Amino acid sequence: MNKELVAQSEVVDEDEVLVPEENAEDESEVIGGYELSIELSVLDHLGINLYSNVPAVLTELVANAWDADAKKVSIEIDVPGDCIVIADNGVGMTHNDVNEKFLTVGYRRRAKGDDRTPGGRPVMGRKGVGKLAPFSIAKEVSVFSTKDGECCGLKMKLADIEAVAGSARKHEQGRYRPEVLDSLKEEMPKVGTRIVLRDLKKHRVRAKNLRERLARRFSVIGTDDFTVAINDEDVTSKDRGDLSACQYLWKIGDWKKPQWLESVKRESTLDSRLDGWESSRRVRGWLGTAYKPKDLTGAAGNLNGVVVIARGRLFQENILSAVADSRHYMEYLTGQIEVDFLDESGDQDIATSDRQRVIEDDQRYEDLLVYLKKVLGQLERQWTEWRRMDDPTVVEDEFPAIRNWIASLDSEGLKRNARRVIGVVERLRVDDEAERRQLLKHAIYGFERMKLKGMSDALASAIESGSVELIRLFADHDAVEGAAYRDIVSGRLEAIRALEKAVDLNVKEKVLQQHIFKRLWLLDPSWERATGSEYMETRVAKMFAETHADRDVETSNGRVDIAYKTVAGKHVIVELKRAGRVVTLQELMTQGKGYVNDLKKMLVSTGEAKAESMPSIEVVFVVGQPVPEQQHNHADYENAMRFVSPGSRILQYDELIHRAQQAYGEYMEATAELNSLNELMTSLDG
Repeated sequence: MNKELVAQSEVVDEDEVLVPEENAEDESEVIGGYELSIELSVLDHLGINLYSNVPAVLTELVANAWDADAKKVSIEIDVPGDCIVIADNGVGMTHNDVNEKFLTVGYRRRAKGDDRTPGGRPVMGRKGVGKLAPFSIAKEVSVFSTKDGECCGLKMKLADIEAVAGSARKHEQGRYRPEVLDSLKEEMPKVGTRIVLRDLKKHRVRAKNLRERLARRFSVIGTDDFTVAINDEDVTSKDRGDLSACQYLWKIGDWKKPQWLESVKRESTLDSRLDGWESSRRVRGWLGTAYKPKDLTGAAGNLNGVVVIARGRLFQENILSAVADSRHYMEYLTGQIEVDFLDESGDQDIATSDRQRVIEDDQRYEDLLVYLKKVLGQLERQWTEWRRMDDPTVVEDEFPAIRNWIASLDSEGLKRNARRVIGVVERLRVDDEAERRQLLKHAIYGFERMKLKGMSDALASAIESGSVELIRLFADHDAVEGAAYRDIVSGRLEAIRALEKAVDLNVKEKVLQQHIFKRLWLLDPSWERATGSEYMETRVAKMFAETHADRDVETSNGRVDIAYKTVAGKHVIVELKRAGRVVTLQELMTQGKGYVNDLKKMLVSTGEAKAESMPSIEVVFVVGQPVPEQQHNHADYENAMRFVSPGSRILQYDELIHRAQQAYGEYMEATAELNSLNELMTSLDG
């Protein structure tokens, strides 16, 4: 059997409050009495636990003020003082209005044909359960209202209502008699209604960001016809936070952009209806995209969503979850659309009690989803084009060095491709500024590498197409070679520049000592050091030191250093002579032959080689002054080097620089460009 909760304004003792009475219906007719009628089995679900936060509760009370033709609503929040006051200057209520409308839970004003307020406003309320909302955040609710000179007031306590509800569950019917406050003239508003919430549930009361959250729940707030103030400060559309985060904006229907909104870079319009819709079925409002997804993390929470408004108030918090579109642009999207046809009075109510969800198989809602998918497709195409044009400009404005780099490129095609690459990087979801700068550096380096191979078009297209195409591009052997070679050349040019600076011969010795034994490509561009030879190098170096310790002082002083390397399948002995010392061919021939013989013995003794199958051994002498036979008696020079070991030779310091310059001559012109690029990278390091 259905149970009923009855509230009487007669003053009774505590026992009468808690104990049900059999003749409750007769006493409910007492003049001046108030009666709250509700199905007790659904009391918790309809009010006490339906709303979990202050914005949801205040939404119901502000909507009631709108339906009362109020022009102004004042909300005073004093959490330390344990009090929230909501006052409006609407038409107010008489005793009969309080009983028949306000205290009748489930009273459906629109079901009685009352679709418009006396002032002509579309009625927001529909289910008749919002009056229980205050009990979600407060344990005591007082209501004061004045209409046509008649004042009425009452106080309801949650504990008493719950006690009567518990009693009614046992006895089929309960009675709750709230305290009558009609005589408290000082609490009565001159016009309208004043609701006071006390004994707040502190864990649910969060005044922070209330202004932003309430602004997003109404489209009528902040107009000349309806203002809402929180602690004496008006709530406006600017408080929403989402509009001010928009880089691009699309207007729908007759919605007008607020005058304060100046940050939008580009704007356009979208259709307000689908072909085939009846003329009265239209959508109005706006959709927008932020510059970055992180810009939609506002003070009121995540703004990445589209709010649905019907009859001026929140109908659905975010319809994007029902659109089923996971494309990239959705992460930048926000907006508010007004869809009054979802809440037409004569049709089935498709919103849940808390207005957080809707009945999704309703034809009106399905039509709205079809409409949204259409206009979002239009929006995405335009958004993509706008971002391609604008993202590079944003980066160039922030980093003038990048603008200068792009301007230095040789052709308009290269500049266009560079901007495409920079734009894609800028559109990535990178919140960390250091990581963002690093990605920009990588993009510029990657572009420079691809430019060498004439592949900047391919890079720009691949990076815009997505990761798969980019992987395919870098998997190409030629592309990888081109990417790596630029780095190699950059390092080798630096080594050559170091040699060029060594004008003084003593300095040359130090530079060569430091560079040659680590960079054998200076001796021969085809050489690279073999791995796993460090142990043998140590053994051979020790052997040279021991077996040649008895050399004459002049010879010993002539040696700057001697080294052994294994490169390209060969064993190489390198000896540097002091730059100022003059040496003879005979001297070098004798020394070189001794090195080769000693090395052969070492290789046999260590098992690295056999006497009958000895590997190739070369000796390279680096000298400062030319050897006469090398210049004037070339046959004697070649015979001497063959005597030492095939492939042996004499090089001069200056010849090393000249040969290195020739080997990398085609890239020497890039030195200035590399310096410029290094300066750019330094600027991106912040």
